[in-house]
Amino acid sequence: MQEKNRLKQVAPILRHYAVEANFVEDFGRVQKIYSNKGIFALKKIKTNHGADFIRHVHNLYQKGYNRVVPIYPTADGRYAVLHGHHLYYLMPWLANELKEDRTQRYQQMFRELARMHTLSVREVKITKEEREEHYENTLQQWEKEKEFLSGFIEQCEKRAYMSPTELLFCLYYHDITQAIKYAEDKLKAWYEKTKEEEKARTVLIHGKVSPEHFLFDERGYGYFLNFENAKLSSPLHDMLPFLSRSLKTYPKRTEEAVDWFYTYLKYFPYKEDELLLFQSYFAYPGPVIRAAERYYKKKNSRGERKMLQYFQNQFWLLKNTEYVIMRIEETERQKQEAAAAAAAQAQAEQEGAQN
Repeated sequence: MQEKNRLKQVAPILRHYAVEANFVEDFGRVQKIYSNKGIFALKKIKTNHGADFIRHVHNLYQKGYNRVVPIYPTADGRYAVLHGHHLYYLMPWLANELKEDRTQRYQQMFRELARMHTLSVREVKITKEEREEHYENTLQQWEKEKEFLSGFIEQCEKRAYMSPTELLFCLYYHDITQAIKYAEDKLKAWYEKTKEEEKARTVLIHGKVSPEHFLFDERGYGYFLNFENAKLSSPLHDMLPFLSRSLKTYPKRTEEAVDWFYTYLKYFPYKEDELLLFQSYFAYPGPVIRAAERYYKKKNSRGERKMLQYFQNQFWLLKNTEYVIMRIEETERQKQEAAAAAAAQAQAEQEGAQN
C-alpha cells in the first residue's frame, strides 16, 4: 500500500518528463525512481528557494564546468515542476560507490571546489565607504560582545558559589579573549591593506559544501549536487562553514583540516587580503560567546547539565579552530621565509655575476 502511494504521488510530476515509475525509494527529500527509462533522483525543495540555483548550474556548464549533477528538463523545457507546495527537479542517480579512501575523497572534492571557483571568479566594485562600513560595523559588534564577556566574568567572580557553567566560563575566559584579539588584529590588517581598493573577488559558492553533496559515478568521478544555496559571494563563504562544521568534535589536532585547506589553495590561491579576512572570521569565537550569552540571559530550557555540555562543546570548537589557525600561521610564515631566502639568494647571485 505504501509503495502504491509513493507511485501515485510521483506520477503527476514524472509525467512532465515522460517517465513512468516502476518503484520508488525514499531518501529524505530525495526519491530514487526506478523507471522505464532508467534510475533517477527526484529532489523536492521549498518554493521560496525559487529556481535561481538552476541558472547557476547552467552558467557553470556554459563556463566549461561539468562536475555538477545535471538537471533534466521537462518535455516542455522547464527545469523544475511545481506540485503542491514544493518544487521538484529530476537528476540522474549516481551510484556513489566509494572506491577511494576518505583522504582522496576530500582532496577531490576540494580540487573540484577550487576549479568551480576559478571558472566563476569575477571582480565586483566595492566603494571605500562600503568597505569602511563593514569594517566599523564588525568591530563595533565585536566590541559589544567583549563588553558582555567582561560584565559576565565580573558577575561570576562576585558570587560566593559559582554554577558549573560560570566556573567553566571563568576558566576559559582568557582563551576566549585571546581568540577575539587575534581576530581583531587580522581584521585590522585586512582593512589597512584594502582600504584604498575598490574591487573584490566573488565566485559562485556552492553554499553547503559537504561530502554528502559530492557524489561519485561508476568511473570514480566526483560531482557536486544540492545547489539550492548557491550564490555569488566571497570564496571564503564555502570554506569557512565547512571547516567550522568539521571541527565540532571532541578536542583533537585536526591535521586533516589543514590539508583540506591547502589542497583547495593549491588550485585557487587566496589573495593576501582574502587570507587575512579568512583568518579573522575563522578565529573569531562567536559560537562560545553566543553560548555564554544564552546562559547569561537564561533563554534556555536545557538545565544546568545540558547547558554546561553545550558550552563545553563550543569551547572545544574554539580550541580545535585554534590549532588549525596556528598551523596556517606556521605554514604561511615558512612560505614567507622561503620566499625571502630565495630572493636573497637570487640577489647574491646577481651581484656575484656583476662582480
